[in-house]
Amino acid sequence: MLAPMQGLSNRELRDLFIDWVRPDVVFSEFIRVAGGKRKTLRPAQLQDIAPHEGGVPLVAQLIGQQPELLAEAARALQDAGVEHINLNLGCPFGRTTSSAIGGELLSQPAQIPPLLAALRKVVTGSLSVKLRAGYDHPQQLFELLSPMEDAGVDFLILHPRTVIQQYRGSADHTITAEAVQRTKLPIIANGDITTAAQGQQLLATTKAAGLMLGRGALADPRLFKRLRGQAPSEASADELRKDSVHLLRELLPRYQKRYCGQTQVLAKLRSLLPYLQEAGCRTIIEQLKRAKTLEIFETQLKRLETL
Repeated sequence: MLAPMQGLSNRELRDLFIDWVRPDVVFSEFIRVAGGKRKTLRPAQLQDIAPHEGGVPLVAQLIGQQPELLAEAARALQDAGVEHINLNLGCPFGRTTSSAIGGELLSQPAQIPPLLAALRKVVTGSLSVKLRAGYDHPQQLFELLSPMEDAGVDFLILHPRTVIQQYRGSADHTITAEAVQRTKLPIIANGDITTAAQGQQLLATTKAAGLMLGRGALADPRLFKRLRGQAPSEASADELRKDSVHLLRELLPRYQKRYCGQTQVLAKLRSLLPYLQEAGCRTIIEQLKRAKTLEIFETQLKRLETL
């Protein structure tokens, strides 16, 4: 699965990954569901979550804390053609000025079952949850497994860090292995999967039902193919460099069609650069970050291409 990555996994990037390395499943960026006058999805959101061509399922991820509004959003998504819904209980930055959302909801676990019940009542396709191991203690996960089963969730995606840990330290996949043993729900392992060897070992040792790739897939898009044995198991520096160029080159015209003006296009391209800092390219990557125009960006990209 290609992970939901806020600000990154937009439709253009997902389309490119489907055309290039074909993940089995792709996820939207989270769709924030909140109170207020707006009750329908915006045109830009509908454009982003239209089902992809080629038969790769799209899972739309929702983030929010009001059961009736989450259910309403799920109905609207299904009316727009989305079959699969995911609830975000993992984002470590999930607090608005007045309420907890995302991973912050793990600090208020009593709020979670009503959210799942409301979604399960209206979702006709799969309903999944992406969550952290706990809010401030990783053993909290094991208290959540039964409520998830009782709510009729179809599968879980587990990132075995706590919410307060954010992205520090390492993902502890011994927690993933224990969770697999303690629930009947399929568990997708997520977190710190950057090589085919890591992914294959993780599947073997945890017995997880699958893998979700995020930052590791941006750094090495062929990781999907490496895991399937369709590409060399280890990436060379030269291959990573060429794939970084390909990623940026392919996204540039797609972003020019989607976004308004070069400022927005440059911002979207620059947001990917921190994930492409493989050895030997850092100087030019830094120059790409500082490019003030698309012309300068493309000039530096050509330099990266000819190293």
